[in-house]
Amino acid sequence: MLYLHGLGHFHPENVITNRFLEDLDIGTSNDWVLERVGIRERRTSLSLAYIRETKNSDTRAAYEASIYTNAQTGAAAARQALAQAGIAPEDIGLVISGSSAPDHVTPSEAATVAAELEIEAPCFDINAACATFGVQLSFLSKMRPESLPLYVLVVNPENLTRCIDYSDRNTAVLFGDGSAAAVVSATIPSRLRLLESDCASKPSSWHKAIIPRTGYFQQDGNAVQGFAIRKMTEAVRTFQETYEGRKDGGEDGGGNGRRLLFVGHQANLSVLSNVCERAAIPDDCHWRNVTMFGNTGCSGAPAVVSQHWQDLKPGDCLIMALVGAGLTWSTLMWQMS
Repeated sequence: MLYLHGLGHFHPENVITNRFLEDLDIGTSNDWVLERVGIRERRTSLSLAYIRETKNSDTRAAYEASIYTNAQTGAAAARQALAQAGIAPEDIGLVISGSSAPDHVTPSEAATVAAELEIEAPCFDINAACATFGVQLSFLSKMRPESLPLYVLVVNPENLTRCIDYSDRNTAVLFGDGSAAAVVSATIPSRLRLLESDCASKPSSWHKAIIPRTGYFQQDGNAVQGFAIRKMTEAVRTFQETYEGRKDGGEDGGGNGRRLLFVGHQANLSVLSNVCERAAIPDDCHWRNVTMFGNTGCSGAPAVVSQHWQDLKPGDCLIMALVGAGLTWSTLMWQMS
């Protein structure tokens, strides 16, 4: 059993609009972007002037042009999660981080985030690209409760725009920067508990989505998008069956008026809409933020739930279906008491 005590999110203040991308003269327009991926805005830790002048022609320069480090954005999200959980940094006994594009090869990003928060605790990273949050919690849920400290901080800092080629319209329109964090416990109950979790990979397709060291994000777009739709749909359908069994009076049932909510990997609106159509998920039960923040990697889905934290109602079940490079996928099913 794993309990979620607090969530936090952070997005940089610099906004990349579709008009901004159109003005880069890379063959895109507001209508083209909306029709293709449904994204209106995305945030960046880069200076807009830097993107306009260089189109990020040298990814190494992007780190110098960035107004935030991963440690700073991860810590900003973590502070919100800690405040929501009602605990202090010194109450954290373990920090786990994961990012699609960490700032350092060594040490672990968890160590740099912990240092930013003045936390003295064991630190390590679990990285499964955009599926990281699900893999992190699946890993923790399988550990013996007595082997974990009272509170664990899970952090997902993503500043992916530093890895984007802004002369390539296919990737420039997709990605934004954002960070998320969660405080969880295996022993101290809270209102939101993890009922089930799962994760798996298809390593033979690892090359379908990559970020080479000091290079740009690259992907086989059609293959990755099709894979994401299939895996998220399969996950939702499987967990829908579990939900229906509980709703009908099985274990953890309780029935009437319960909502089944869906939060997927925030790849783009087209992917998410396709999943919802295939799995018959009504729009009011589909929570997303991709339209205003773009694809923010592994921080996207937990940030969505963080933004909707006050909207959760007793009896709600929440399915999180995540897909990332590797190719890796993970699913979490939560219940609100």
